[in-house]
Formats: sequence, C-alpha cells, structure tokens
Amino acid sequence: MHIAIDTTSLEGEHRDRGIGSYTGLLIEALQKYENKHSYSFFTRKQKVPKSADIVHYPYFDPFFLTLPLVKSKPVVVTVHDVIPLVYPEYFPSGVRGKVKWYIQRASLRGARRIITDSFASKQDIQKIVGVPDALIDTVYLAPGDIFRPINDKKELSSVQRKYQLPTQYLLYVGDVNWNKNVIGLLRAKPKGLKLVLVGKSFKSDALSETQRINALIHAIQADADIIRTGYVTDAELAAIYNLATAYIQPSFAEGFGLPVLEAFSSGCPVICARGSSLDEIAGPAIRVDASDQDAIFQGIKIAINISIGEREKLRQKQFTWVRQFTWRKTAGATVGAYEKAFGDSN
Repeated sequence: MHIAIDTTSLEGEHRDRGIGSYTGLLIEALQKYENKHSYSFFTRKQKVPKSADIVHYPYFDPFFLTLPLVKSKPVVVTVHDVIPLVYPEYFPSGVRGKVKWYIQRASLRGARRIITDSFASKQDIQKIVGVPDALIDTVYLAPGDIFRPINDKKELSSVQRKYQLPTQYLLYVGDVNWNKNVIGLLRAKPKGLKLVLVGKSFKSDALSETQRINALIHAIQADADIIRTGYVTDAELAAIYNLATAYIQPSFAEGFGLPVLEAFSSGCPVICARGSSLDEIAGPAIRVDASDQDAIFQGIKIAINISIGEREKLRQKQFTWVRQFTWRKTAGATVGAYEKAFGDSN
C-alpha cells in the first residue's frame, strides 16, 4: 500500500503540542517497523498524492476545518478525543465553532476508518459522532524512547539549574483546559510543597484558564511554591521527570494520558485520577478521585512520604506495566486500520 499522511500538525503551533509529537513519532515508527508499505507526506496547502491508496489525517479538531469535505481517496482519521463535545459547558465554541463542528462531523462520518487512543474515547466518538463501533479502531500510544531513567548527573543538574528546580517537587505536564483539573490540584496541594507546571499554556497569560489559575495561585498565597517552565524539549522533559519526587495527573477526563506513561518510563512515581482512559493505562499508579480534593491531597502525601523501599517497588511495577506500550505495536495497529480501509475500498 501507498499511504499519504497529512503532516500539517508538524508545522506552526501544533508542532510543540501533543498532536505534533504523535504525528512525528507515528511516522518514525511506521517507517521503522512497517516499511513493507510506502509513505508520502503532504500538508493542507498541498494536493494529496495521486498514487496514494489511503490518506491518513492524524489531526482532528471539532471546531476547525481539518478534514476535506470531498474525498478522492479512502480516508483514515485519528480522533484523540471529543472531550470538548462531551463537556460543552466547559468548552464554549460559539456560533462559528458549532457550524464548523457540523461540517467536521459530516466529513468524519465519510471516513473509512477512525483511529482513537482508548476505549473510553471510542465510546464517546460512537455516541457523539454517530459512527458504528466496527469502524473505530482503538490504538494505544506509547512513550518515546527518550523517556527513561537518566544516570548522567551532569545532564540532570544542567536542567535543574536552567529551570531552578528544587530538590523535591511535584510535577504536572500538560494543558490548562478544564478537564485537566489544574485548579483542583492547586487547591489540594500540600502547603509548602513545590509544584512544577510544564507546558506552554502556563505562560500564555491571554488564555482565560491561565488567568484563573494565576488568580487562584495568588489567592491561596502559593506564588513561592509554583514553578512554570513554559515549553521544554523532550530531552529536558525526560530529565524533569527523573528529578521529580512524583508526577500527578489529576484530570476529570482524558483521551489517553501520555505523560503518565512517560513518567512510568522515567522512573517517576505517579498519582493519577480514576476514570476515562486513565483506567486503561495507569495500572500501578496511586489512584485518586479527581473531584475529591482531600483524596488528591492524601495521594500526594503518600507519594512524597513513601519509603525508599516502597518507592523502588512502585517504580519496578511501573516499569513492568509500561513495557506493554510500544511504538512498534502502535505502528502495527495503525497499519491494521489502513488495511481495513483499503480492503473496504475494493
């Protein structure tokens, strides 16, 4: 098969977000593990290669026109989640956004296959988009190879100095959207414990969610406890996981939750909310109720006060668990979706 992949998400602001990482790692894995097929790449400004058997759009946004209305080739679309449509009260789209969603939904219904990251997302897509179960393939993601225990003290101390990281800190990596529950994390955090927030959005003061977060930090007088790194490279992020006392994913809902697996691979103990895709991927993590601030507080206390022996046991359980998530598997399952789409077109 000849598969054409839309690489628009490797350009502009998307390049530094999860979608850009997904597209880049997927292409790398396909070329490495599934090289019996040929691949070509295009952006939305370019035409789809005429020789393509299948076209894969690895980025879908319900409120922006990311898919073609007219399809000259069988199309496969990756939909990481539809959380803004499950919780519309927290993700106002406006009139234009709603119109674009109707167009996007029509385009999505015309796809031969839909790939999504978890069974939780698959259920949401079935309900919201109205696509049959048989047309949706659940394909788990995996952490990149760069996320591993780091023994190079110079490498670690260099990152620690650059971002002025303390010797003990709780870590959160991600966005500021409502479903991430950063507000709940700030309210639950033990007083005096340093919290490192990694992500470009934490330094984007124009965002209303960032403004709410900053206002709460001031209100609870936690300014001295919070470190905002902004954007970091994957190499720096790997070091930040290694240096952290614990990682926390306090989300109300996730499509997957890749930072959980990145932390596992890096040897960082993880505290993780229950529910959505996190029930599928978080395995041995310390689990908490996202809506219960006391439960989050207690989960954090367990993680930071754990004995050296118990910490090592947890790390080993996490290492064992995360081995089941590999980009070889992701590439193979993605090609499986391509083959189904190609077979359906003949």
